[in-house]
Amino acid sequence: MGSVNNKARPFSAQHYQQPLCGRRHQIGGLLLVATTVFLTKLLDRSSLPCSFTVDPIATSRSSVHVTNGGELLWPHRGYGPVVDLKIYVYDEHEIDGLKALMYGRDGAIDSRSCLKGQWGTQVKIHRLLQESRFRTRRKEEADLFFVPTYTKCVRMLGGLNDKEINQTYVKVFSQMPYFRRSGGRDHIFVFPSGAGAHLFRSWAKFINRSIILTPEGDRTDKKDTSAFNTWKDIIIPGNVDDGMTTNSATLVHPLPLSKRKYLANYLGRAQGKAGRLKLIELSKKFPDKLECPELKFSGPDKLGRIDYFEHLRNAKFCLAPRGESSWTLRFYEAFFVECVPVLLSDEVELPFQNVVDYTQISIKWPSTRIGPELLQYLESIPDESIDRMISRGRQVRCLWAYASESASCSAMHAILWELQRKVRLFHQSTETFWLHDGSIVNRNLVKFSDWRPPMPLP
Repeated sequence: MGSVNNKARPFSAQHYQQPLCGRRHQIGGLLLVATTVFLTKLLDRSSLPCSFTVDPIATSRSSVHVTNGGELLWPHRGYGPVVDLKIYVYDEHEIDGLKALMYGRDGAIDSRSCLKGQWGTQVKIHRLLQESRFRTRRKEEADLFFVPTYTKCVRMLGGLNDKEINQTYVKVFSQMPYFRRSGGRDHIFVFPSGAGAHLFRSWAKFINRSIILTPEGDRTDKKDTSAFNTWKDIIIPGNVDDGMTTNSATLVHPLPLSKRKYLANYLGRAQGKAGRLKLIELSKKFPDKLECPELKFSGPDKLGRIDYFEHLRNAKFCLAPRGESSWTLRFYEAFFVECVPVLLSDEVELPFQNVVDYTQISIKWPSTRIGPELLQYLESIPDESIDRMISRGRQVRCLWAYASESASCSAMHAILWELQRKVRLFHQSTETFWLHDGSIVNRNLVKFSDWRPPMPLP
């Protein structure tokens, strides 16, 4: 390769008639340049913070793939092969009020008790980010900011009431200059239950621009508006029992299709919901095809977690109707017993739709057509087709497991990819202004570096 000081000279007739090198030399030079560029890019890529293997075939596809060895092959389109992200995780001691949103007003709630149930993702995501290679301890270099709260658990265990939750969130925001700088656009919150961000009554005023991680995509049946915005928020998987998502410690193993007793099952309470009541009635008419056992979660007849998954694995199709909200944990659980999930929830939102084609691994049936027609349709599907759907689901179910970054595929890997798509180079809010020298100031022309809590809020 020539020196940067060499200047191009125009070719004269003499130069053309007496070339300095032949065609073979030219081709060899081009190959040398191409090889150098390729090796340079390869070395640059290997030095970046995190990358998943990119399959030459998979790069032309839009869906995620997993190798036989469990390695995640992320599609190149729309993502690129590298995660390059810096996330600041607020410490519970640095902001007055944050501990109350994690452990209650008296600090008496143990975070271990918040790991169970559908709200466990609040704790899991927080812990995984604390140990993440993408965590930074310098706010000034952060792309995004994670605000740890265990609000659903705290509320369920009596640590805070609804009014206290609202007041405490507002108190926390008043102490966060970076939240004020962007209007919350680069701040991340987890609301893992069916209620979603509505647990914080004033969400629409304070965090309507923030990034919300939630399994819940719709609450318009009970609220005037949904807290989920498909363009800024991220749907996350529900919290499946760790005993089912860990390969080395699976509570219950799948059964061969030929040994499954039922065509379909529904394991859940009626809760007065139309779809669920229809399924229970349908099971009474077709008890040999559809299993709908009466579930008891307390008392001597309580269904244990192993019994639950043993029931779930005993059918070819696991029916997942909506309950109090549109999402259902049963959809994710079905993949770990290798039962094809059938969604009976019209408003449901599913995670990682940019890279997962759900038509290949599940069925969505209109909730208004629950009846014998549904069973007839499921019965018409040949076992070969069911096997193919199960096999494809087996390849991507690692995306529903909240494992550490050491795992080659996990829900956190996918969440990080989604978060990277939310990063903004520029930050602004209604109370952020900038001057000719690039300095960021507030309405009183005070430079951002000099902003001091408490911050004025809308």
